[in-house]
Amino acid sequence: MTLLDVSKVSKRFPGVLALDQVRLVVGTGEVHALLGENGAGKSTLIKILSAAHAADEGAVTFDGQALDPRDAPLRRQQLGIATIYQEFNLFPELSVAENMYLGREPKRLGLVDWARLRSDARNLLDELGLPLDPNEVVRHLTVAEQQMVEIAKAMTLNARLIIMDEPTAALSSREVDRLHAIIAGLKARGVSVIYVSHRLAEVKAMCDRYTVMRDGRWVASGDVAEVEVADMVRLMVGRSVEFTRRPRCGPAGPVVLKVDGVTPRRPRLSAPGYLKNISLEVRAGEIVGLAGLVGAGRTDLARLIFGADAIASGSIKLDDKPLKLKSPRDAIRAGVMLVPEDRKQQGCFLDHSIRHNLSLPSLGGLSRLGQWVDESAERDLVETYRQKLRIKMADQETAIGKLSGGNQQKVLLGRSMALAPRVLIVDEPTRGIDIGAKAEVHQVLCDLAAQGVAIVVISSELAEVMAVSDRIVVFREGAVVADLEAEAATEEGLMAYMATGARPVSSGMEHRPQ
Repeated sequence: MTLLDVSKVSKRFPGVLALDQVRLVVGTGEVHALLGENGAGKSTLIKILSAAHAADEGAVTFDGQALDPRDAPLRRQQLGIATIYQEFNLFPELSVAENMYLGREPKRLGLVDWARLRSDARNLLDELGLPLDPNEVVRHLTVAEQQMVEIAKAMTLNARLIIMDEPTAALSSREVDRLHAIIAGLKARGVSVIYVSHRLAEVKAMCDRYTVMRDGRWVASGDVAEVEVADMVRLMVGRSVEFTRRPRCGPAGPVVLKVDGVTPRRPRLSAPGYLKNISLEVRAGEIVGLAGLVGAGRTDLARLIFGADAIASGSIKLDDKPLKLKSPRDAIRAGVMLVPEDRKQQGCFLDHSIRHNLSLPSLGGLSRLGQWVDESAERDLVETYRQKLRIKMADQETAIGKLSGGNQQKVLLGRSMALAPRVLIVDEPTRGIDIGAKAEVHQVLCDLAAQGVAIVVISSELAEVMAVSDRIVVFREGAVVADLEAEAATEEGLMAYMATGARPVSSGMEHRPQ
């Protein structure tokens, strides 16, 4: 039985035809994959379904009822359409429970029934298997935990259709499995899900049907069981793309970055574990991948190296010289750059132009007499990285907040690359980036390594860690439990280290001495 029917929907923005006669049909109790590269029109279609945008042409029918394009988002929620956007819509200063029931708080004698609010939140979190405290303030949560709050919030709406835009982009394998179990439970209750993801293995495992979009147009629809991953890739990008382990760029040089016995001054107590006496080395021309479950301490280490958090004990050396860090500015001046996992809150100035966002740290080298910015050189710099990273934008003056999440990520990569750093740390470098661009980002990292840059890659995708790394360091509960040559690593072996801290007997992986 058809629940959602999108027929010949078009949407125009100034200078851009974002959607051109798009169609989409979703059945009751169906998990439907919506696929396409960044810029294909997926986000625009989602916003039309949730009433954040109004279609210029076409019709949308939900449960046999034609939807009014003038609807407000609240009306769509009342009809049973809930949307979980790739960029979170949470209030950071409110608690988990308050975010889950915001605007729909249980009342008693005309006042908010706080006891029932917390009790209802706890019961739902327990039902979903989410280890979150309803009273925890959201700003203290990790990115993955905030994603789970978004999912729990959608569950409180009693939705008949839940749209999930890259729901697993910030999740590790364990959290992905939990989410898939939640979706299976929704499907069993007759709830439909539109599942937007660039992780095509998940699509094969989770989804019943698929629709592919390219350049704002419908390309194909069908049963997931009848199509291979390679076929989906070709439909999405119009060419074949392989995700394979790259060859080592060459022998590693001398140690550039050395972390010795580091412990943070103020550990993040909301994480399952916090850093304890961490040691790590990264050599010139080497890519070291950091693997671990969410909350294992990988991002915490990146923040320490970048000067975002203070160190209580231990030391960090760059080129065998002590690295004194009072703030990220000190790290940048020393040649250490970080591309953060949360681009919206920690990386982008959303209301400023793409040009300003990409060139900001490089302005000192683009100035005339140290006083005036050479705007011609600045535009040339931005254009260089637009081409190199295939950033899709109308022009350089467009606010970065108007770009898709993947294109925002590419701007941040370009910002770091423009400074020619000695050490580059990339936290979830391809989060929200389509499969066609992933290989290009990986090649950029390899090219930087070939130029002698020491690179640290943090990723929740084990296949990505294995593909791009020379060496893999595994974290568990704030400690390093393994240091492996990437060529000998397997996903099963890495997961065993991440989950138990012990080397799997049959993995064949050799653990390097610490």
